[in-house]
Amino acid sequence: MRQVLMGMVAIGLAGCATSGGTAPEPSAPEGEMVAMICDPDAVQSFVGRQADQATGAAILKDSGARTLRWGPPNAPWTMDFREDRVNVQYDAKMKIGQITCG
Repeated sequence: MRQVLMGMVAIGLAGCATSGGTAPEPSAPEGEMVAMICDPDAVQSFVGRQADQATGAAILKDSGARTLRWGPPNAPWTMDFREDRVNVQYDAKMKIGQITCG
């Protein structure tokens, strides 16, 4: 019975794992709140470009978002909404097809 319970816990936790696609969240200086809300309009010029680390860093900076989430082709996405996250979907040729926030 214990092995079955441990297996169920492991399966439940596996759903919480991510595949890397986000940048580490920067922390605000002590006692200071930083509002970082994503602006998708500011980064639409990156659509059609190569999806790589340098482009991702530029998208993150220009969008004003706190985190970046890469969306590989045919990958499922969680439906949670975060106003501080920019989402970058790319195709099998590593070309950016869509940039959204949330």
